[in-house]
Amino acid sequence: MTYDLKAVRLPVLGPAGIRAVNAMAALPGLGSLLVRRLRHDAGLDALTATAVDEAPTYTPMLPDVAPATPALDPREDDAREGFRFPTIADYHAAYRTGTLTPLDVAERFLTQWETSERHERPLRAFISMRRDDILTQARASNERWKSGQPLGVFDGVPVAAKDEIDQAGYTTTVGTKTLIDAPPAARDCGAVARLRAAGAVMVGKANMHEIGIGVTGYNEHFGSARNPYNDLHHTGGSSAGPGCVVGAGLVPLAIGADGGGSIRLPASHCGVVGLKPTYGRISERGAAPLCWSLAYIGPLANCARDAALAYQVMAGVDPEDPHTFGHPEPITDASSPRSLVGVTLGVYWPWFRHAQPDVVAANERLLERMCAQGARLVEVDIPELELARLAQLVIITSEMTTGMWPQMRDRLGDFGVETQLNLAIARASSAREYVHAQRVRTRAIAHFERALSTCDAIITPASGNTAPRIHPSGGAVSDLGRTIETMRFAWASNLTGHPAISFPAGYDGAGLPIGMQAIGKGWSEQLLLRLASFADAVVERRKPQRYCAPI
Repeated sequence: MTYDLKAVRLPVLGPAGIRAVNAMAALPGLGSLLVRRLRHDAGLDALTATAVDEAPTYTPMLPDVAPATPALDPREDDAREGFRFPTIADYHAAYRTGTLTPLDVAERFLTQWETSERHERPLRAFISMRRDDILTQARASNERWKSGQPLGVFDGVPVAAKDEIDQAGYTTTVGTKTLIDAPPAARDCGAVARLRAAGAVMVGKANMHEIGIGVTGYNEHFGSARNPYNDLHHTGGSSAGPGCVVGAGLVPLAIGADGGGSIRLPASHCGVVGLKPTYGRISERGAAPLCWSLAYIGPLANCARDAALAYQVMAGVDPEDPHTFGHPEPITDASSPRSLVGVTLGVYWPWFRHAQPDVVAANERLLERMCAQGARLVEVDIPELELARLAQLVIITSEMTTGMWPQMRDRLGDFGVETQLNLAIARASSAREYVHAQRVRTRAIAHFERALSTCDAIITPASGNTAPRIHPSGGAVSDLGRTIETMRFAWASNLTGHPAISFPAGYDGAGLPIGMQAIGKGWSEQLLLRLASFADAVVERRKPQRYCAPI
């Protein structure tokens, strides 16, 4: 088959240009013509022009048998090249030895955050944070440690959560002004509840790209989160705050949400590990209704071991989320393999190399290290990627406009200008396009299952580029070509339901992080985490420009 993903080059609009287009899009007659042109430029006309005979798949259900994980010889040490971020084990050791208490760490966390916000370029990692709540949780953890009854390795560890998921006592705004006056959540979402029950200190609602409809992390209302490796650059989105706080070392772990790369893109751009699990593996109860059939919750962490620990806690059956039923038991471990003998990695070279030169070079170097340590490489073919990309785009934007319809109907002008433009394009999709996209999903799942039948994981870059610069004005930018480039490898596993992970692969010439992605068979999170753990041991890490760890 012929590789068909396209590089799109279209005019880049700054804040004034976006406002002008929005004004024209609101005009009778002219507005519909303009939106039709924008949709054409995005390639959406090609979706329904392709005949698809398959029945639609409305949620990505995969074979319900976990694949066998290759037996890998574990390392006993935790050796890592270069700069070493503090891990959950380091927090646990500090509390166990009495070097620090959870209250010490909570107070240091608050001091570091306040310092970062007084900087001339504040990190803007959080939308909301309650000092009293954080200190109350820390004091409770202190008492458990004093009595010799900690709840486990997470007890007293600070954890942030994206403002797309409920946290008791906080309003879930999904990064938009239209929901800022909504009542606070009465209880935690499933993932937060599980980590809190394990003793984690939940430190607030992390920033995000408004309603998740963008990939940079830009937010007109709360300020854009800044990249800890270069604070003139974006973090990637939409889990911008989680990527920022983990990348800066402010917390060792954050909870993100991913509809088209929103965990893995900020993980890649901020130099951390981000896991999007198999569809339904982690409960979506308490998540904002943005993109039901493409939505995933997962961890961002500074190392694969911590991502594995968090996944093990968060995954499992939730009686209030039927999509969590019928899965094999989550199995993982936190060990780094000495070698990758027994692992077969698949590469679709035209896709793999369709990225910025520095991104390709860093990923090829890491792939060579993997093969030098025993991994077997096979070439795979994945047809109709462009068709699948368009299907994912129609599904996510259709579901977003449905989920946000009350706000769009009553308060459209309160959305940021970039979001208004994206919504104008999104709401022009038809029911026919949506159903057709779900038929394409059926075909895409089959294509990826066929490729994965020859290998254990498909390897790609995590993003086609490194983090883009923030506009000098701090305002919105509409750059469709860069958006497609950023998402080039990320959207596919949201559509198909397969698990995928991003982990550090190196840095570009300007020192910005580069990520590698591994896409696995359904329920192969254990293998993906061990691939990331292998990379932890061989890829040299660098200290971020804005480093603010509380221990």
